[in-house]
Amino acid sequence: MIANTPATRYATSGDDVAIAYQVIGEGPRDLVVIPGWISHLELQWEHPMMARLFEALTGFARVILMDKRGTGLSDRVPVSDLPTLEQRMEDVRAVMDAAGSERASVLAMSEGGPLAMLLAATHPERVEALVLYGTFARWTSAPDYPWAPSEEHHARSREELRRHWGEGRDIEYFAPSLAGDPETASFWGRYQRQSASPSAAVALTRMATEMDVRELLPSVRVPTLVLHRSDDQVTRLGCARYLADHIEDAELLELPGADHWWFAGDTDGLIDAIGEFLTGEIPQREPDRVLSTVLFTDIVGSTERAADLGDRRWRELLGAHEDVTRREVSRHRGRIVKTLGDGALATFDGPARAVRCACAVRDAVRGLGLELRAGVHTGEVERMGDDVGGLAVHLGARVGAMAGAGEVLASQTVRDLAVGSGIEWDDRGSHVLKGVPGEWRIYAVTSS
Repeated sequence: MIANTPATRYATSGDDVAIAYQVIGEGPRDLVVIPGWISHLELQWEHPMMARLFEALTGFARVILMDKRGTGLSDRVPVSDLPTLEQRMEDVRAVMDAAGSERASVLAMSEGGPLAMLLAATHPERVEALVLYGTFARWTSAPDYPWAPSEEHHARSREELRRHWGEGRDIEYFAPSLAGDPETASFWGRYQRQSASPSAAVALTRMATEMDVRELLPSVRVPTLVLHRSDDQVTRLGCARYLADHIEDAELLELPGADHWWFAGDTDGLIDAIGEFLTGEIPQREPDRVLSTVLFTDIVGSTERAADLGDRRWRELLGAHEDVTRREVSRHRGRIVKTLGDGALATFDGPARAVRCACAVRDAVRGLGLELRAGVHTGEVERMGDDVGGLAVHLGARVGAMAGAGEVLASQTVRDLAVGSGIEWDDRGSHVLKGVPGEWRIYAVTSS
């Protein structure tokens, strides 16, 4: 487990261009990860799903991560003078040299795929194997390449990018399984802003739509695995099939799902496929799913209170609120996963304790002049380092968002598991929760 953000270092490429990279793990082989369109080496560790996948790769490789020239922590470039694929290929070689890697397997995603294919064809002595995920040889349709988006589609997309860059939009396009999740939307907006400027994002997108490496595919003669999710709308499945048909002896594995982002959807199947291809064995991993009760708390009217009190007094009040929350969660044998500014996410191994903790925090912060709302749900969560994820977490957040001032709401699962605890409930009926399949019966705690 990687406890902290890995150290970022710089390789020098060409005319003193600095390329940011990180090295994690101590596996028996080197694996260079070439990101897609945009990236940010340090910010990506703040997303638990991304961090979990990078850590999973270290189970069978020493992993070399990088930001491509013009993005993230690498040197930015004028939008009028974007790097060529050849320049970016030299950047990858510079990173490998700086990291002490003479030969490595290469994992490339999306827009990083053409770069990886050029590297493998031009410098096969440096590339042991190639794994291509969600990528393409060409990303704009042509008479003999009909499955890619049209130039008109790309032009409309660039205009949308220009107007809304940094707002965290289009998650339903890139990762339908995460659509409707406010935390992902917030992260995606920040990731956009810190990875590239609006003008650079548009220019890089235009560059991607102009790439066409079909002619070099027969020259890729290293073992190649093409991975693609069957319903990916960003890069259609036809692009993957074309790669597999034109790279000698390439293996194509179609994965179920519609997520283009590699860290969304069925990531276990993805890691298993990569690990088995590179090592001949499916990676062994510890169980990372467990039944747990999640508790979300949130201060009601926090924006208005902050405006009334001013920054200093509001920070003091938030600090007191956090102290109360930590004390009660500890007293009820729970664990604070993270604080959320004006709220918290905690987990418990028993639903009754979670409900009683929610009520205790609510009552205690009233003494601070605050009103709290809370949501509780029991389900299977995915442990991702110190964080948790999965449908149960999303459902708990949605239940909490339904609560009014002073209310503790819970799913029927919680009520059923807490039978005999003495907790009393008020039935609030069945509800459809945004981003969560099915209908869910919700109950309000009337006495704990």
